[in-house]
Amino acid sequence: MDLLQQARAEIDAVDAEMAALFERRMQAVADVVRYKAETGKPVFDAAREADVITRNTARLQNEELRPYYKAFLQEAMAVSRAYQRATLGRDTAAYQGVEGAWSHIALRRMFPFARATAFATWPEVFDTVQNGDAQFGVLPFENSNAGDVSAVLDLLYTHPDIIVTHMQDMPIQQDLLGVKGAKLSNVRTVISHPQALAQSSVFLQQHGFTTQSWINTADAAKHIAELNDPTVAAIASAETAELYGLDILAEGVNADGDNTTRFIVIERSAQPPVMTGEGQRLSLLFTARHKPGQLAVVLDQIGACGFNMECIKSRPLPHVPFEYYFYVQLVCPAGCDAAACNSLLETLTGACSTLRLLGAFTLDGIDQQYNKVRTCEV
Repeated sequence: MDLLQQARAEIDAVDAEMAALFERRMQAVADVVRYKAETGKPVFDAAREADVITRNTARLQNEELRPYYKAFLQEAMAVSRAYQRATLGRDTAAYQGVEGAWSHIALRRMFPFARATAFATWPEVFDTVQNGDAQFGVLPFENSNAGDVSAVLDLLYTHPDIIVTHMQDMPIQQDLLGVKGAKLSNVRTVISHPQALAQSSVFLQQHGFTTQSWINTADAAKHIAELNDPTVAAIASAETAELYGLDILAEGVNADGDNTTRFIVIERSAQPPVMTGEGQRLSLLFTARHKPGQLAVVLDQIGACGFNMECIKSRPLPHVPFEYYFYVQLVCPAGCDAAACNSLLETLTGACSTLRLLGAFTLDGIDQQYNKVRTCEV
């Protein structure tokens, strides 16, 4: 037996042990489910998960393996949460669009076991989460080219019981899709969402294609599949091609290879988000007092407390002409804990007219090779 065979035999033996341990762990999770069903406690416990990660990563002797083991634990806890939600019947996720749309793809990447429910508009997604028909919603929040999705930010402001529990960045790639057997040389007309057409304008002009706007990329792909005309193609995702049985005629037709969409996960909660500190982002909504330099005071206090502000946005206050609210996103510094986060909020409360902790979450990116997720109609 050579070295590779020995190593694989060892891995197989460890995997057999892990299978038994996984089943044992999930049996314990089932007990947790019964307790949460009786008490009504939420599935996600940020403080508990942070503690589990800290304690268990510290047990590794090989420090180089700790970040990998942390990722392993995070994945194990994500599986646990999915199992708990499914068992409790709290696994409905809402999104805007149709199957194969970018929000649907994002939802499937983040919540592969959830029951996905589609809605025509973003307000409907908020309403179904607000009234409890869905446990969470997945929405586009910002695009690296098109900017923020102001309508979603305004909906966050006007729904005080909604919190942001997760944020995910997904790289964008647009593909040209055609019916089975079609070739690029066959195509005469390309249909897609106007934003996808605009992002792919260089490619479209080079080939002299006629374009036609469509309600969204996924529906454009569905339409050409039903049309079954090799002269008509659509710009959409590779996932959509698989969904509707289409061929990819050209990959990466959008001009900007750095295009990324940021999605948020929203949930209803009577309690404010749980702050654990290092590794988290905090998102705040606030209004400033009408005094000279008051906004600068707020921003100075954020910096003085050691938090890096990576984003600030202003939006008109609903029903108050020419007055504004602010959204800021902060990075918790190294060594920061829950006490430091609470101290920051206490400091800012004295400087703001109103202050709301909208979210305390991790910001993750999806590996492009694993997840060839493309764009979002914003």
